Amino acid sequence: MLRKRVAGYRDRVRRELTEAFRAEHTPHQVASSFAIGIFVTALPTGGLGIGLFFLFVSIWSWISKPAIFASVAVLNPFVKPAVYVASLQTGATVLGTDPIPLEETATESAWAVARQLVIGNLLIAFALAILGYVIVLHLTRTHRRRKRGRSNRSLATILAGFRR
Repeated sequence: MLRKRVAGYRDRVRRELTEAFRAEHTPHQVASSFAIGIFVTALPTGGLGIGLFFLFVSIWSWISKPAIFASVAVLNPFVKPAVYVASLQTGATVLGTDPIPLEETATESAWAVARQLVIGNLLIAFALAILGYVIVLHLTRTHRRRKRGRSNRSLATILAGFRR
């Protein structure tokens, strides 16, 4: 059951990214769109990230819709808890505190955890966005180069048939 779900998510990511690679956007625009999507999706937005995507797409024409929405499939419900745990650990490390601080009151502890989560989450989201940008830029360029190579070969084959 879990294997089927993971395979389904993988196939969905592959389909959406392939659609983004084929779009009329430059590789930089596709990678930037994906990076923005990863950054927003990694943040604890409580589902408001999708609304931001629609806002970004309506404001900026250079954003690739398939690429920005593919980020949701990458940071799916299976991955998000790991992002939050890593964010809490990262925030605690940056602030030099315990991951689960035991303050004098529950309110103080909650604020300390929230501060750790937000700081760590911003750093993790930024790192994931940079990594996503680099990977998608490479994949987009590779996909388009292969596509061009296939079309050039078929054109060369067609033209070779007209030679004597």
